Amino acid sequence: MLALAAEWVPPLRERSAEIDRLRQLPQDLADALAADGFYRTLVPPELGGLGLPPAVVAEISEVLAMGNASAAWCVFIGATSQFTFAALEPSLLDEVLTNPDVITAGVFAPSGRAVPAPGPDGSAGYAVSGHWVFASGSHNAEWISGGVRICDSDADAASDPAADAAELDDAAVGHPPTLGRAFFRPEEIDLHDDWFTSGLRGSGSSSFDAHDVWLPAPRVACERAILSSPYAAEPLYRMPLFGLLALPIGAIALGMARACINEVIAIAHEKVPQGSRRTLGQRPALQTAVAVADVEVRAARNLLYASVEAAWERAQHGLSDLELRRDLRTATTHAVQTSLRVIGSMNSAAGGTAVFEASPLQRHLRDVQTASAHFMVAMPVMELAGRTYFDPDADTSGL
Repeated sequence: MLALAAEWVPPLRERSAEIDRLRQLPQDLADALAADGFYRTLVPPELGGLGLPPAVVAEISEVLAMGNASAAWCVFIGATSQFTFAALEPSLLDEVLTNPDVITAGVFAPSGRAVPAPGPDGSAGYAVSGHWVFASGSHNAEWISGGVRICDSDADAASDPAADAAELDDAAVGHPPTLGRAFFRPEEIDLHDDWFTSGLRGSGSSSFDAHDVWLPAPRVACERAILSSPYAAEPLYRMPLFGLLALPIGAIALGMARACINEVIAIAHEKVPQGSRRTLGQRPALQTAVAVADVEVRAARNLLYASVEAAWERAQHGLSDLELRRDLRTATTHAVQTSLRVIGSMNSAAGGTAVFEASPLQRHLRDVQTASAHFMVAMPVMELAGRTYFDPDADTSGL
């Protein structure tokens, strides 16, 4: 899969302008990536997937991002949205996997409500309403999922909707499940064309709404059903959830940073700046900038993958402890922040060459700036992590 990802780098780079212009992946690209298995990397083989370790999934994201970050982003969102396949009832899983190369997308945040409601024939189901944002890859998907609060009644649905990630942790101590994932067909929702951004333009991260959409009961899967499934003891489902979801963002940022260093080296061999007799690569300042950028990316990358491997090793035997969860989140955030700094420095080092839209340097700069705004890798993660060193009673559910 890593070799296959490397083969994708040139065509993704060549079609980057098209991807940006469409503000989503061209469907033929999405279908081809799905046919190569990239959307199935985090699904156990028993459920039709490849069951790859998280470090390999991250590295795939890193390699694809060297070609185009929006494509890598859509792939990782599709892959993580299939993480919940283990929670699906067999009837729904069979329906979803009618196409073994199914493209999925989804929003983890519980931004909707699912209220029990009988169907037209009296069958059990839910009326689902909500508004979800940043639904990356949805324009290419056959199935789009949205996080929901599963309500017991209409009265419950009218109550305070404050459902957050802490409820997921409650499952470990036997509290009743309240969070789930609703699985929609595209025609069942209102998918908006509202993704107009500076970076990650081609990710199609639009918003969508559902208005009292009736879904049969299996189409609203409880997240905690994984804990009672035959896959509960699989190492993948023992990984820190938020760490796993954020991991590819750090990897994508590192891939873009490495691509920018390579691009500057290639430019510097040939470019003779105006008023100079030497190539850009013969300037000591450029040589220093490249060396500093290289070591920063290598250091951030080594830290990230060491943290992933430590969490994965622990997952072979049980759930990760606070230290491993904290290390994984901070290493991922550090990878993004380091990449942001390195990509900026490489754009500056290339000078006027980097300002044109045809240059991958400016595209990577826009893309990493947008990626760094994601709440899973923003600086408040560092604040939360730091709090745990001083407050033994700190709420760590977000790590």
